[in-house]
Amino acid sequence: MEDINRLLQIRKTVLQMLSDREYIITAYEQEYPRESFVSRENLTMYCVKKDDPTDSIYVFFPDTPKVGVTQIKKYVDIMKDRQANRAIIVVQQNITPFAKQALAEFSQEKKITLEQFNEAELLVNITHHQLVPKHILLTKEEKLELLTRYKMKESQLPRIQTNDPVARYYGLSRGHVVKIVRPSETAGRYITYRLCV
Repeated sequence: MEDINRLLQIRKTVLQMLSDREYIITAYEQEYPRESFVSRENLTMYCVKKDDPTDSIYVFFPDTPKVGVTQIKKYVDIMKDRQANRAIIVVQQNITPFAKQALAEFSQEKKITLEQFNEAELLVNITHHQLVPKHILLTKEEKLELLTRYKMKESQLPRIQTNDPVARYYGLSRGHVVKIVRPSETAGRYITYRLCV
């Protein structure tokens, strides 16, 4: 019973993450009935981006504690069928070393992005913590405007790592720029920008 509560909390965090990444969340996904939970595989979700219907994402919840290459291949096939270009795999423990290698290979070969999160990472939405400032992903146009306004090169911006927890939450990849808004006692708010590397 407690496991169901834990899974539904993780699912809630994933829905918030997808919403923050500007994916459309259906009413059914939001109001997922507790009674319809049978297995982790039932929690699988498919969403499309608000402004770009060709940009879609899958969220997989594997039943097995350790995820192997065969399961990764199965997920990639499912993605191909629906022409999804991104996926999040929420694992119970870890994925095998061969599966990690397969994730990297599929990402390079097939031009798809496979992200892996442990369940423990998604129990709490880190962006709701009071010490985590608001992060806003800039569009390409906003990024260009920022660089021209301050007459600077991309390499001169402060950096944020791709493996940073907030960068992973927002699905940032190399070259993305985020606007970070922090509260400030003197100025009201302090804005900074970071380049994902």
